[in-house]
Amino acid sequence: MSGHSKWATTKHKKAATDAKRGKIFTKLAKEITVAAKLGGGDPGGNPRLRTAIAKAKAVSLPAENIKRAIQKGTGELPGVSYEEVMYEGYGPGGVAVIVEVMTDNRNRTVSEIRNIFSKAGGNLGESGCVSWMFHKKGYLVVNRAKADEDKLMTLALDAGAEDMQTEDDNFAVTTAPNDFEKVKKAIEDAGIAAEAAEITMIPQTYVKLEGKDAQQMLRLVETLEDNDDVQNVYANFDIPEDIMNAE
Repeated sequence: MSGHSKWATTKHKKAATDAKRGKIFTKLAKEITVAAKLGGGDPGGNPRLRTAIAKAKAVSLPAENIKRAIQKGTGELPGVSYEEVMYEGYGPGGVAVIVEVMTDNRNRTVSEIRNIFSKAGGNLGESGCVSWMFHKKGYLVVNRAKADEDKLMTLALDAGAEDMQTEDDNFAVTTAPNDFEKVKKAIEDAGIAAEAAEITMIPQTYVKLEGKDAQQMLRLVETLEDNDDVQNVYANFDIPEDIMNAE
């Protein structure tokens, strides 16, 4: 999973401090609404909603906003009907890219996503063209200075984690999606803070990028994430940390 923990940590820190917090709030509220619509408004019986609320609280989305988003999903308040769509394509250097969106207008969104890829020197592909390169996993990143390796591994594996690896300055714990919350809770209950914790798509292989391709790839991801309909972007790039932090 070379490079994955660096990117996960960078995204996590960016979300917590982003000046465009209003946009982050809107995306999180949309996820909460859809989760409530699909699985009901009780987070105790709806794992997707529980995870969405936890992410919202991590960036200080007000409780009233969370409540309204849930009520829109359950129909207690009027709201827009969103469709979940996954787009796949290629970025600079042949990097595989998956884009998850929630939209109330699929034609508008696909046109915007295609344009973003094109301007970055990439292209939107057919459904299934790159998703086979990824596995959906729960993923937690813990700084090596904040946890004893043996203790963390025992905690994680006992709670149901699939694996733990060392990546640069981090320990990376992977789980099956259904075991993510249980493993996360076990780690948190032990007083160990995760640098990042999410359900994500982990690539099987990575494409190393440097120089212009690396900068262009990061701009592609940033432009995609800046789109109002885009919820998540996954890609199999491995970019040096100094370039990633400079963006």
